[in-house]
Amino acid sequence: MLFRICWSFTAHRHMKIYNTLNNSNIITGFILLGFPCPREGQILLFVLFSILYLLTLIGNSSIICAVGWDQRLHTPMDILLANFSFLEICYVTSTVPNMLANFLSETKVISFSGCFLQFYFFFSLGCTECFFLAAMAFDRYLAICQPLHYPTIMTGQLCTNLVVNSWVFGFLWFLIPIIIISQMAFCGSRIIDHFLCDPGPLLALTCKRAPVMELVFSTLALLPIIILFLFIMGSYSLVLRAVLRVRSAAGQRKAFSTCGSHLAVVSLFYGSVLVMYGSPTSEHEDRMQKIVTLFYSVVTPLLNPVIYSLRNKDMKRALQKFMRIQR
Repeated sequence: MLFRICWSFTAHRHMKIYNTLNNSNIITGFILLGFPCPREGQILLFVLFSILYLLTLIGNSSIICAVGWDQRLHTPMDILLANFSFLEICYVTSTVPNMLANFLSETKVISFSGCFLQFYFFFSLGCTECFFLAAMAFDRYLAICQPLHYPTIMTGQLCTNLVVNSWVFGFLWFLIPIIIISQMAFCGSRIIDHFLCDPGPLLALTCKRAPVMELVFSTLALLPIIILFLFIMGSYSLVLRAVLRVRSAAGQRKAFSTCGSHLAVVSLFYGSVLVMYGSPTSEHEDRMQKIVTLFYSVVTPLLNPVIYSLRNKDMKRALQKFMRIQR
């Protein structure tokens, strides 16, 4: 209901925000419209997203602390999970603090360098998340399909390599495109109708359209998503086939319980991303883009620790003990 009121808010009031900042053709900063609302609505959104951000930090930090504190959770799966939780903290921090500041700002201006830093970190962390989900799927494949060889294959060294490579490849993937885009000249309107610096609105503000650059960026953005998604689905197809061969119902339940939380996280993240890129163009495209981006950038990092703690009995016990000690 609150978002409906925000989007029905007329654009007339926002002319006051950027009319005084739109006197020159060459852009030195951008205006992130975010969720246009009356002042009261902006304050309510600030309180709402502050609570969500705080809960996300607490939930993911608890998993990191539980893995570090409990020796039984020093397994490759849980080490990957702790790194994934740290990634989720970085992911929400790349957008939410600036979004909270914008709710209370009259001008909603983000600097040129700040916009491109946010752009780079947001997409690099999203790409890193794709690599981590693939690494976690590989770990589950080895644990269920190759149980006898799992300890010799998934060593501490391999686990470390998976973690390091996920971070490195995630942050290298968008480095060249972001450098090229940041060197472009931007003219005309300063307005980005989004709550973050998204490539679509940014490229639309360039003085001269660059279809080749748009194609390159779209390809680079979709390539890791598609390839790693196919890898994850292939891994879980083999896992499902192996589980169905298990004759005992208890063994099947244990295997499904082990993979269920990861599959739920994959479904949340990739489901929203695929809707983002696969939904047809419509008059509500900007509104849908904001909602879907909000879901996979803010909501899923909040839900992930809940999903993992509920589906993992060892994690649940470690979290309960950790919370009792803190009291």
